[in-house]
Amino acid sequence: MKKTAIVFAAALVSIVLLGCAKKDAKSSGNNASSSTVPTTAPDASKLVNKNFIDPLKDWSKYDNLIKEIKAETNYEIRTKKMHEAEDILMSNYCVIPLYYYNDIYLQKSYVSGIYANAFATKFFMYAKMNNGAKTLHINLASEPDYLDPALNSSVDGACLAANSFSGLYTYNDKGVTVPACAESYKVSKDGLTYTVTLKKGLKWSDGSDLTAADFEYSWKRAVSPDTAADYEYMFSGFEGYAEGNLNVKAVNDTTLEFKLIAPCAYIEDLMAFPTFYPVCKKYVEAHSTPSTPGAWCTEAGFVSNGAFVCTEWKHDVSMTYTKNPYWFDADKVSVEKLEFMLSADDTAIFAAYNAGNLDFADEVANDEIAKLLETKNPEFYIVDELGTYYVAFNAKSKLFEGKTAEQAACMRQAFSLLIDREYICENIAQTGQVAANAFIPLGMADGNGGIFKSEVLKQGYYDPSAINNNQAETVNKARQLLIAAGFKFDSEGKLSSETPISIEYLLNQNTNHIAIAESIQQDLSAVGIKMTIQVQDWNVFLEERKNGNFDIAREGWIADFNDPINMLEMWISTSGNNDCQFGR
Repeated sequence: MKKTAIVFAAALVSIVLLGCAKKDAKSSGNNASSSTVPTTAPDASKLVNKNFIDPLKDWSKYDNLIKEIKAETNYEIRTKKMHEAEDILMSNYCVIPLYYYNDIYLQKSYVSGIYANAFATKFFMYAKMNNGAKTLHINLASEPDYLDPALNSSVDGACLAANSFSGLYTYNDKGVTVPACAESYKVSKDGLTYTVTLKKGLKWSDGSDLTAADFEYSWKRAVSPDTAADYEYMFSGFEGYAEGNLNVKAVNDTTLEFKLIAPCAYIEDLMAFPTFYPVCKKYVEAHSTPSTPGAWCTEAGFVSNGAFVCTEWKHDVSMTYTKNPYWFDADKVSVEKLEFMLSADDTAIFAAYNAGNLDFADEVANDEIAKLLETKNPEFYIVDELGTYYVAFNAKSKLFEGKTAEQAACMRQAFSLLIDREYICENIAQTGQVAANAFIPLGMADGNGGIFKSEVLKQGYYDPSAINNNQAETVNKARQLLIAAGFKFDSEGKLSSETPISIEYLLNQNTNHIAIAESIQQDLSAVGIKMTIQVQDWNVFLEERKNGNFDIAREGWIADFNDPINMLEMWISTSGNNDCQFGR
C-alpha cells in the first residue's frame, strides 16, 4: 500500500536545490574525485542481468508468471516462482529500494488502546482517554484521496476505512486476524470453497440490515471495470475473475460462499482488507454514477458499517467521525468522536501536538526526531512494519527516448549505484531503518513456513554500502553504465555538455521526503546529473504518478498482508498500482 502515514499535501512548486547542505564523510556526492572513464563504450546488452526482460514490450512474461504463482498449489514451487518474479522486477532498475520501513508516531500518555498492525493501519475504536475526554484528536494526513474502500490505495485511507467500515475479518492488538462481520467459516477439503457465516443482526449506520448480499455486491463492484479499483487484482485468485464473473454468492442473509482457483494461506488477510469491505448498494447507487463511482462518499453523512461514521467534513481542514451505535461491537467503544486535523505541514502538526491540540500524530517533523530519541520521549513510538521506501522510474519517460531497453536499464542502475542509502537511514530517517537492496522487505514470510529474506547482502541484488566502502570504484561503475547507454564524460568525470542528463524528481510535501530528495540530488551530481525537485499537492501527486506523468518519483509500499505476492502482483501490467508503467 502506498505510504501515506508520512505524506501530506502542499501547493504545487518546483524546487531546484543544486547547492544542498554538504553531507558527512559517508556521502558519495562530492567526494568521488578519482575517475576512470572507459575509452570504449561497453555493450549494454551484456551488462543487464540474465533475468532482464523489456519492461514495456515483454512484460506479459511477468504477468503470466504472476498468474502461475496465483494458481500454484505446491507452496515450495510457489515460493521459488516468487523469487523468480522479484528477479525480473529488480533487473530493470525502475524500482530502486532505499530502506525498509518502520513506523513512527506520537501519542499522548493519557491515551491507551490504540494499536497498529505491521501494515501501518491504525485502529482507534478501542481507544481509552484517561483524562476524561470523549473526543480523540488525531492527525493522519492531509485531505484523503478516497474514502470509498474499493478505490482507496493509500495508508491514511486504509486507516479511515478500518475505523468506519468492517469487513468479514479484522486485526486485533496482536496483529492477528480475528472475525469482524463474520461469525465463522468452513473450507472444503480441497481448500477452494469457503462458506462464511455472518454475525446475526448486522446493521448499516442508517439502521438498515446488512446481509451477505451486501458482500456479494461489494466484491463484484470492486472488480467491475466501471469502478476501476486499483486493487481489483487482489480478487484474481477467485474463480471467475478472469471471465469477469466472480464466483461469490449470498446463499441467504447470513451465509456467503466463494470459490478460489488455488488454496490461499492469507485468505483471512484478504477478508480484512479494505477492498473487501462491504458498501451499501442503495446508498452507493443513489449518490454516484458509473463515471463517478466514488462520489457517494465525498461528503460527510455517507452510510458505512464500522465503529465510527463521518458526520462532518470541512475539506482540507478537518473531519469528524462519530460513534456508530449500530456497530456490532459498539458497547466496547468509549470514545464518542474522532476529530481529524487535515494538514500537510509536519512542523505545524508537531506544534499542534505539543500545544495539546492533538492526542495522536502519525507524522513527526524530520528535525525533531533526533531530540525525541535523545530524550527518550515516552510519547514517541517506533513500531515494526513490513514495507519498503523506494523511488520509481517511469519506464515510458522521455528520459529514455532513443535508448534500447538495455541502455535504459543501465541508466537506471547507474542512478541506483550513486545513492547513499546509509546516509539516508542514519541522518534523515534516523529510527533504525535498514538500507534496502530488494523490493520485498526483510522478514516477510515466504508462504511456505519460512522467511523470504532474512539477510541483506546474501539475499539482495546489490551491496547498499558499496558507495561508502568502495566509493571511487562504485562511481566509476556508474559512469561505465552511462557510457554503455550512450553518454559521454569530460576529463573530470562529469557528463559532457554533449550528452547531459536532466531529470525531475516528483514528490509530495514532507520534510523527510524533501531531505531524501536533496540527498539523492547531491549523490547524482557526482557524475554531473542535474536533478530538479518538484513538490506537489498529495492528490495531484497521486494522479500524476499513477498516470505516468513523471521521470522519477518518491514511492513507498507497505504490505497489505504478510506474503510476497502482495508486493509482486502490484506490478502486473493491468494493476492500478503499477506506477512504473510496465507493459503499457
